[in-house]
Amino acid sequence: MPTDFRHTRFLKSAAELTDLPPNAGREVAFAGRSNAGKSSALNAITGVNGLARVSKTPGRTQLINLFVLDADRRLVDLPGYGYAKVPAAVREQWGRLMEDYFQYRQVLAGLVLVMDIRHPLTEFDQRMLAWCGPLGLPVLVLLTKADKLTRNHANQARQAVSRQLADLPVQVEVFSAVSGQGVDVAREVIDGWLTA
Repeated sequence: MPTDFRHTRFLKSAAELTDLPPNAGREVAFAGRSNAGKSSALNAITGVNGLARVSKTPGRTQLINLFVLDADRRLVDLPGYGYAKVPAAVREQWGRLMEDYFQYRQVLAGLVLVMDIRHPLTEFDQRMLAWCGPLGLPVLVLLTKADKLTRNHANQARQAVSRQLADLPVQVEVFSAVSGQGVDVAREVIDGWLTA
């Protein structure tokens, strides 16, 4: 039976790996450049309005936010990356925190990498993919804000990103939290990771 994401609820925020729940069960992490639509994607996929705080201010998510589906399964909202107006020391702390999370969190079952369809594959996105590669971690790339492009341009962007990532175990999908495009596909992929 498919996971009912509507039961997702906020668990806690963590500033350090030691603040995370025990390394048991399964987690799917959401990562992306600041203001790429990560929180909106999380809310759309779970169907829970306001689950992840949406802000027009880039860099709002500064902690690891954990959301629980049940006792053994969690969704993890990682800090947004790549926003220049955050102090360098804070950016470095975020980078270390995320790198440690990927290295030491054995329960991580997959990564949803959120990219604004108009600005995909930034340097930071490439770094995130490089972290996942050696781990053999499956990645779902969501090209968000697709409602801001015509369907034709959105499909062209998806094809271009897919070509650039052809050598990686990555699935690329067009996504819009506004129109709902790609939401069902994302749920299906995440459900597969959480129940494997």
